[in-house]
Amino acid sequence: MARSLDPSRAAWLYPLRGVYYFASHRFLWPLFKTRLIPIVLLSAFIYVLLFLFTYLPQVAFLSIFQGRGAWVNGAVLVLGEGAAIVAALFEAFFVDETLVDIFDAVLVNEGHGELVTTSRVLYPQGDDVVKRLGKPIHSAVYAPFSLRQIVEFVVLLPLNFIPVAGTPMFLLLTGYRAGPFHHWRYFQLLDLSKQQRKEKIRRRQLQYTTFGTVALILQLVPPLSMFFLMSTAVGSALWAVDLENKRDLIGRARRDEVDEYHDGDTI
Repeated sequence: MARSLDPSRAAWLYPLRGVYYFASHRFLWPLFKTRLIPIVLLSAFIYVLLFLFTYLPQVAFLSIFQGRGAWVNGAVLVLGEGAAIVAALFEAFFVDETLVDIFDAVLVNEGHGELVTTSRVLYPQGDDVVKRLGKPIHSAVYAPFSLRQIVEFVVLLPLNFIPVAGTPMFLLLTGYRAGPFHHWRYFQLLDLSKQQRKEKIRRRQLQYTTFGTVALILQLVPPLSMFFLMSTAVGSALWAVDLENKRDLIGRARRDEVDEYHDGDTI
C-alpha cells in the first residue's frame, strides 16, 4: 500500500509519486513495454527533427526580445511543440486504453477494487493485478480527446516570447486546463453528473492546476514524455486513492457519531 498524503494539499507531488510507484511495481511494466516503446522511439524521432530544424530559427527570433534568455525559452517552445504533436499521436495509437488499465490497476492494488467494479469486470484470480482486469462494461476513458485543449496549448505557446515570466505563465495556464482531465476516469467511476464534476473541479482547481503543471513539466522531457504520461496516470490514481481513503474515514467518523448518539439515547 502506498503511503497516503493529505489529498487536499501537495497535489503537485502526485505526478512525482507516480514515477516512483510505476518504477517500483513490476505489474505495471508490461503496459509500458507492449504499447509505448514504439511510440517512445517515434517521439524521440520527432523531437530530434524539431530541434534540428526549428530550434535555432526560433531562438534567433526570440533573441530579438529576450537576448540570452532566448536559448532557454526556445528550448521550452520546441519541447511544447513536440508535446502537442506527441499528444496527437497518443490519440492516433489508442494509448488512452492503456492509461485506463494503469489507473484501474492502481486502484485495485491499493484496495479500491469495488470502485473499479462499477465499470469493468474483475477476475478473482490472476498472476498480478493487471491480469485481473476484465473488459470494461461501460465506456472507459482516461481523458477525453479535447481539440480545445490542444488549440489552447498552441495558442499559449507564444507566451514563451515574454522574457522571464512567459514560460512560467505558459506552464501554469496549461496546467490549469489540463489538470482536471487527469481525473476524468475517477469522475467516471464515481458516476458524477456534469454539474457534480464541475463542482469537484471548482473546489480543487488550485490542486488540479499544480498537478497539471508538474505533469506538463515532466512530459516536456524528451524522450521520456511517454513514460511520464503513464506515470502521471499512476499519480492521478494515487490521488484518487487518498481521496477515497479520506472519504471512507469521514464516513466512518459520521457513522460512529450516529452510533454514539443512539447509544446515548438508550442509556
